[in-house]
Amino acid sequence: MNENQGKGGQELSQDDIDRLINGDVGLSDDKGKDASQDKLAEEWAQALEAGEDIQEGKPLGKSAERASFEELQQGRPANGSADLDFILDIPLEVTVEMGRTRMLIHDLLQLGQGSVIELNRLAGEPLDILVNNKLVARGEVVVVGEKFGIRLTDIVSPMERVKRLR
Repeated sequence: MNENQGKGGQELSQDDIDRLINGDVGLSDDKGKDASQDKLAEEWAQALEAGEDIQEGKPLGKSAERASFEELQQGRPANGSADLDFILDIPLEVTVEMGRTRMLIHDLLQLGQGSVIELNRLAGEPLDILVNNKLVARGEVVVVGEKFGIRLTDIVSPMERVKRLR
């Protein structure tokens, strides 16, 4: 390291050398740090002169106030049901999935009326019920009159839903 190099091998300017000789330890690129340290030292000196109690981690010359959370003090129902009423009219997309498969475009173009597509599920396996593309339950097909329906057989646990988010 030559005589004009400082910390990290950087070149020292004449101002840096003068500051080092005069007892100022910081370098020119540390001026922002030096200014904040000087300000902090000044605050401490003023606090000492004023006779304030100085403890590490506590603010100088400022008293802490108790936080107040007005919205929590207004006697609302603890379960929050009154606050959730506004979401009851939000539409959701419910999808029932019988199964999936992957196909090449060539094979897809060959499909016609009467073609059969093999799915990844076995006959009799429960169908997936998705709400906004998230699995929430499983069920089985039922026919009521001339319409199809789904009988829920299993609701997915919150823990399983969280695992599927990954």
